[in-house]
Amino acid sequence: MNCLYFFRFFCIFEVRYTKELIMKVRSIRLVVSHLLAMGLLLFVLIMGVMFWLNKYTRQKEVVIVPEIRGMTLAIAERRLHIEGLEYVIADSNYINRRLPGSVLECTPSAGQMVKKGRTIYLTINKERAPEYFVPDVADNSSLRQAEAKILAAGFKLTKHELIAGEKDWVYDVKYNGQSLARGGKAPMEAALTLVVGNGLTRNHGIINSMEEDGDTDDDYEDGTERHR
Repeated sequence: MNCLYFFRFFCIFEVRYTKELIMKVRSIRLVVSHLLAMGLLLFVLIMGVMFWLNKYTRQKEVVIVPEIRGMTLAIAERRLHIEGLEYVIADSNYINRRLPGSVLECTPSAGQMVKKGRTIYLTINKERAPEYFVPDVADNSSLRQAEAKILAAGFKLTKHELIAGEKDWVYDVKYNGQSLARGGKAPMEAALTLVVGNGLTRNHGIINSMEEDGDTDDDYEDGTERHR
């Protein structure tokens, strides 16, 4: 009886243990299956995001902005096109020491990483110096006043041109030998010439000339009388 009872107990225990083991194995398989599914889904999501980011930012097409400052516009244009970049002239300035028509600045600046096809904004040096109004000093200013106004406006002065007239009175302003009309313009830092009176009036010059002519006539008349 004891043996039979023990055998039955063992069989029941074995069956229960086997069922529990099978349930555990199934649970483990289920968990592993879920983990594998989640891992696969996560992998697919990561790959999808990376593909989208790569396509959106075009990381494989990133280039470095070349150094184009000081180049003429034609050379800078070729250099940018080699790198697959576009350009727009956004502004212009004038620097006397720089080559006319050359690139002064660019945005983004040289050395920065940008995408191919990016537009680079350029600042170009003007071909000609900008012109500015010359102060109105002709026939209304003394030499000292005219010099102060013209130098303060950013222009330069050459040696004065003297004419018969009131001393140190400015009668005209010239640029490149040509008189500037009222409201005339000249390039900044241009050398201007002031036409200034030398203190001798025109009438005085004429009188002196007439006196000299009169002396000659008198001498001629005296000589004629002596000859007679």
